[in-house]
Amino acid sequence: MVDSSVKLFESQEIRSAWNEDEQEWYFSVVDVVGALTESANPTDYLKKMRKRDEQLGSYLGTNCPQMEMLTASGKKRKTLAGRTEQILRIVQSIPSKKAEPFKLWLAQVGSERIDEIVDPELTLDRALETYLKKGYDRNWVNQRLQTIQVRKGLTDEWENRGVKKGKEYAILTDEITRAWSGMTTCQYKDLKDLKKENLRDNMTTLELVLNTLAEVTTTEFSKASQPEGLEESRQVAREGGNVAGAARAQIEARTGKPVTTSRNTRDFANLVGDVLEADYELLDGSEEGQES
Repeated sequence: MVDSSVKLFESQEIRSAWNEDEQEWYFSVVDVVGALTESANPTDYLKKMRKRDEQLGSYLGTNCPQMEMLTASGKKRKTLAGRTEQILRIVQSIPSKKAEPFKLWLAQVGSERIDEIVDPELTLDRALETYLKKGYDRNWVNQRLQTIQVRKGLTDEWENRGVKKGKEYAILTDEITRAWSGMTTCQYKDLKDLKKENLRDNMTTLELVLNTLAEVTTTEFSKASQPEGLEESRQVAREGGNVAGAARAQIEARTGKPVTTSRNTRDFANLVGDVLEADYELLDGSEEGQES
């Protein structure tokens, strides 16, 4: 069993996967290369490394498997991955001032995983810390973490109903999104000018709340009606999404503003910066503004 996630090394994202059977972390080799070299094209840099150092190329080919990891768009793709041992071999081949800090980071990641196994609540604490480091507002982060729990409950229910992971999950997600927002997931991402970025990470708090309402309602409807397979679950997904869609319509009628917006992470960062500046002026430096 493999559990995928993203770790941050000095704000650089390193895709990672925990192999439950081996009790080992696997790290994306190309992400590690990118973090150490700050190359604009780490994939090309890695190819040149392997050609220049034949022993390294042979070592990676023998010891580093292709593992499924999430892309920025949320899709699973196979990428070259290595355990700590293999990653340290790569670090030795890259002249980088970040080599020693990276080694310490690897040790810390391993230690944190052991802590999380003992106390699962720490997993959410790590996610909270990661989002805060990216510049998100704490209130938004708390809502985002709630969506992760709700989504897990929904996919567990889909699995129980015989829905297949991957494409069928995406189809049902599209049904829910269309029912509450009036757009497919792809159209929603186009509205926010997103390419590979995660849609939920670019939603406002209100968008997250309605999306969460749609998914948790779909979960409860599914448990009540117990659909079988994709087609029956598709109808339930529409019904769950329609509940949030009705709430969206009421909010828009009352406020006169659309709930779905083109605002994305870049706008959130600017907004947080403006709020912090205003806070400092108001407090006249007497105490720190809210951490973003």
